[in-house]
Amino acid sequence: MKIAISAADSRDNALLSQIKTTLESQNINVEIMRDSNHKLANEVDLVLAAGGDRGILDYFHKVVTDSAPVLGVYESDSTGFLAQLDVRDLESAALRLKKGDYEIDEVLRIAVKVDGREVEPVLNDVAVFSSKSAILMEHVLRIDNKDVWHDNSDGVIIATPTGSTAYSMSAGGPMVLQKSRVFIVVSVNSVDNTRRPLVVPNETVLKISNIMSRYHCEVVLDGGSRFAIRRELECQKHQFPARFVRLMADSAAISLITKKVKLAEDLLSMPPSAKLSMPPSAKLILKTLEYEGALSQRDLTTRTLLPERTVRLSLSHLLGRGYVKRKTSLRDARQKIYELRI
Repeated sequence: MKIAISAADSRDNALLSQIKTTLESQNINVEIMRDSNHKLANEVDLVLAAGGDRGILDYFHKVVTDSAPVLGVYESDSTGFLAQLDVRDLESAALRLKKGDYEIDEVLRIAVKVDGREVEPVLNDVAVFSSKSAILMEHVLRIDNKDVWHDNSDGVIIATPTGSTAYSMSAGGPMVLQKSRVFIVVSVNSVDNTRRPLVVPNETVLKISNIMSRYHCEVVLDGGSRFAIRRELECQKHQFPARFVRLMADSAAISLITKKVKLAEDLLSMPPSAKLSMPPSAKLILKTLEYEGALSQRDLTTRTLLPERTVRLSLSHLLGRGYVKRKTSLRDARQKIYELRI
């Protein structure tokens, strides 16, 4: 059996080394997949993506063709939603992998064009927002070249069923089972209170056109990569779906939704006094951790664009109220990482 290991960046080197050592102890042929050799994706039996959810999203952004099935590996006690295997359980899982004792799920990806230029495919969602928060953006939604709405809102999100439990859900979109053959379109904080999320067949071509705002607008891919946009966003089903290894007996889609429902219940059950006293910066950090999984303080500063001192104070607020927990990173014992307490 031949397995490739993919890592999002140098921060995952320690985790990558641990995975490699464990697999080789089980007489599994292992190769490291770097940015320059993604052709390995079609030359191996499986790909292990180190780094939890972040590693999985990074992998499926970079590998734009077909790929061997992928299994996400996360650090112990992580709260990732896409990665399935705790690194502590890798040795026992390796025996099942060698026997072929697993299932493979195919999930939808979105092919994305920004102003006619093809960019990275996405697994969760594509969003268009003004580069300055809380600034209205005018846009037209077209489905198969037919105008559906002309809207003014904070932005618009196009999500896959996998992404329906991420940013889309936070913006009021529906939870959709992973096997559904649909896209979800959500207008964020529209000035038209009759505007409702749309669920459309994934064989359609979606376009966000006539984009106007007081500031320039950006396309955000899976909460990470950003591209300036001037004219039009085009989204359609990607030619090659993401293929996941499933080791668990229960439905991965149901398990994912259960996790998200529990998270939503915990956050909604905050007493009114706690909601009123929570700074907007702390709410932003909560959403960022929900969306991207465990992050360091530096990562949170980069993702949220908040000042370092504001991030530090917000984390202290969230830790004190039990919404976030802190642990030591396996990749670097000197670094602390933060994640939702669920």
